[in-house]
Amino acid sequence: MFSLDSRLRNDSFVIGRFDLSLLLLARDANYPWCILVPERGNTYELYHLSDEEQVQLIRESSRLAEVMHNIFDADKMNIATLGNIVSQLHVHHVARYETDPAWPGPIWGKVPPKEYTPERLEEIVGKITNALAGEGFTALGEGDDFTIGNSPKPTIDC
Repeated sequence: MFSLDSRLRNDSFVIGRFDLSLLLLARDANYPWCILVPERGNTYELYHLSDEEQVQLIRESSRLAEVMHNIFDADKMNIATLGNIVSQLHVHHVARYETDPAWPGPIWGKVPPKEYTPERLEEIVGKITNALAGEGFTALGEGDDFTIGNSPKPTIDC
């Protein structure tokens, strides 16, 4: 059974779903920062996914990275699966700029997280979900298991 890690749940908004993964937006407005989480239980490393799921995750990650690069006009896309604090497999996608507060170093711990205004959150979510709309992706909204701006339900059958 899939259960979203509580730290991911508390530190992000669930904004959509690919065929394999949930799409999260980090609650840090310092950077355009999305996270993919494969909806598979007890999955901590990429090799815990089947061969087909590994390929699917790469497809979803590539699509997300390209969309983020284009809509945010990023200088560089940082994509990483660290898992040192949150062991559940998740893939960070951060649009980076030579002018951002952490450039060229890692973003973690450089500056305090910045809250989204409701207007900016709606704008960012709209840009991302509209650009991804189509085959293999569904934006989530009111009435879904996960809703924008709310903590998701703690468990989902996969």
